[in-house]
Amino acid sequence: MDIISQLQEQVNLIAHLAFNTVGTLQRDAPPNRLSPNYPEPPAHTTEDGTNFSEQPKLMSSALVKAAKQFDVLVTALPISEGGEEAQIKRITELQAENDAIGQELQKQLEAAEKELNEVQELFRQASDNCLNLKKPDDS
Repeated sequence: MDIISQLQEQVNLIAHLAFNTVGTLQRDAPPNRLSPNYPEPPAHTTEDGTNFSEQPKLMSSALVKAAKQFDVLVTALPISEGGEEAQIKRITELQAENDAIGQELQKQLEAAEKELNEVQELFRQASDNCLNLKKPDDS
């Protein structure tokens, strides 16, 4: 797998972990008293009995690990040489090469279409000749 695909997968993983982390924190965080004027919120119990204080630590460590892996992948990217001017020059060269190849392919396509038309015309003529032949008499 190329480096760009790996980077995309890592970004997707980071987004997934961040989404799940925030969602879990919203769902499982114990209620907090907003003001002394409000009554004390009811005690929060988790369904599976897991310790809430450990969840943020585990999730944040997974998120940090994914971010560090992303950094490793970014550092593995090749460094562009020559700066922006060299890149623009290279893009121009590649575009000119692409245009030349495109023109050659267009010529080949036109030649192939011409040949196809010739073959179709010959086939039509051969079909007409076969249909115009008379069957020999059986007498």
